[in-house]
Amino acid sequence: MPDTDRGHWKDQLPSERAYKRRAGAVAPAMEQDRAAGGRGRRSVALGDGRIARASVSLRLYRRTRRIRAYLRWSQDGKTQEQYVCEVEHATRRENLTEAWQCARDRGLLAQEVLPPESTASSPDVRATMRANRGKDTGPELALRSLLYQRGLRYRVNARPLAEIRRRADVVFPGARVAVFVDGCFWHGCPDHYRPAVKNADFWRDKIDGNRARDAETNQKLLAAGWTVVRVWEHDDLTRAAEEIEQLLRQLRSSGLRRNATAGC
Repeated sequence: MPDTDRGHWKDQLPSERAYKRRAGAVAPAMEQDRAAGGRGRRSVALGDGRIARASVSLRLYRRTRRIRAYLRWSQDGKTQEQYVCEVEHATRRENLTEAWQCARDRGLLAQEVLPPESTASSPDVRATMRANRGKDTGPELALRSLLYQRGLRYRVNARPLAEIRRRADVVFPGARVAVFVDGCFWHGCPDHYRPAVKNADFWRDKIDGNRARDAETNQKLLAAGWTVVRVWEHDDLTRAAEEIEQLLRQLRSSGLRRNATAGC
């Protein structure tokens, strides 16, 4: 850390943006992944070849005006904690990044090794694949919570069209809006997807197939009069919830105007 950064909280408490997570900004796991440099770089050894996925917690001590970073993980159903270092940057992102680097320098993290049967090209790719499969992912749950807080009610993991075997993560049947929360790996995010090196042809065909399926799903829903919203897992979920709420208001207002005109 540059010397010019040190001591700048000598006379006052640090801003909350230096340690407190902004709700809805990004899924907590993704925030930790980015700061650590990848999900596979967040491992701690439990012994007997086992590992656990850790997170960094930033804690403000008001009396001393210091922010301390702790490594936290679960072992045998109990939360474990290890002090890492003090951090003094102006933003939470910078402080998390420094804490992860410090944990690595101190030897607190384990080197994850791919199992022989894995088709992934690296531990990071494998961790991403495992985290983004199936339903009820972290970003999905976070977005649903934000929508619910806004008074919106919806169906979860439902088919917008009964005749098409495609499920949306959040469905508003009345307004005919289907929301999909897409994982960066499985849906080939243009910003974060990195082509696999191991079994490259297999994974290229797999991701290209997913992209084509997404495009076909969009086309079929649009043709049936639905509005499709796609949210990347890395998007600002608070903003996404606001935009979905605004879209629903516009569609419902438009429907009311059409009905009023038809009744004249």
